[in-house]
Amino acid sequence: MPNVKPSTVLGRQLGDELRRSREAAGLTTTAAADVLDCTKGKISRIENGHVPVRTPDLIALMQAYGVTDAETVERLTSLALRANRRRREGWWHEYASVLSDAYRDQIETESICAGIRTYQVQLIPGLLQTPEYGRAVTVASRAWRTAEEIDRFVEVRLARQERLTGENPIEFWAVLAEGVLHQQVGGPAIMAAQLEHLLAMAQQPNITIQVLPFSRGAHSGMFGPYVLMSFPQLASLDLVLTEAPTGNIWMEREPEVAQYRALFDDARMTALPPAESLALIQRVTKEHKT
Repeated sequence: MPNVKPSTVLGRQLGDELRRSREAAGLTTTAAADVLDCTKGKISRIENGHVPVRTPDLIALMQAYGVTDAETVERLTSLALRANRRRREGWWHEYASVLSDAYRDQIETESICAGIRTYQVQLIPGLLQTPEYGRAVTVASRAWRTAEEIDRFVEVRLARQERLTGENPIEFWAVLAEGVLHQQVGGPAIMAAQLEHLLAMAQQPNITIQVLPFSRGAHSGMFGPYVLMSFPQLASLDLVLTEAPTGNIWMEREPEVAQYRALFDDARMTALPPAESLALIQRVTKEHKT
């Protein structure tokens, strides 16, 4: 399954405002394309956030749409500059040699989202992994061959975790299938340490961890893991990421995103409450230690 590159969130926000300005001016995408001497397809990609907007093009579009209010012009110009700068200057670009385009897209989106909800059936989420657990997963993936590549990829995973504890930490809610706790990634000692790390992280006010136990039987989340990234001020920008061995799949269409919101709500309602979940994690931790 091929990688599908998502639009950037800032680009989508800019594109959405440009689309609304175009419609308010009574112009079609054909008319907008004439302004830039480009195709209608490029206008659509701009409005969907899939391509950056150069400053001269932005100015031309705003003039054509009658956007003259100084505050609006400044806001859209700043938004375009921020979107284009983030494409080029994120810290993750230092690790380009070990990161796929799809993974860089994920980190970029993570860096500006306000909340993440995830359901996992096999692995501890990357944002909650210990270095030793993350290394064992990285080695098992067979995607990186040398010790240096593995070290650098583990560094990336640890750097990502600052989103949970740094300035303006995101709200993070994970529902884990019970099998995640029993899979001995790296061996029992590493697994016990990983579960202890989960217990510690769950004490943070912005982190919620639940376990969906085997005893619940069949449920709607059995068919695969996913990550839902949320932007509360602009719910229409929410994204869903599903992962597969051959590449990540992004979903942006509101009907698809809404379906995953419903799936997650079902998962959290089916799972044990947080306090009971932590008690189960404690019991399994002891099992790994024996």
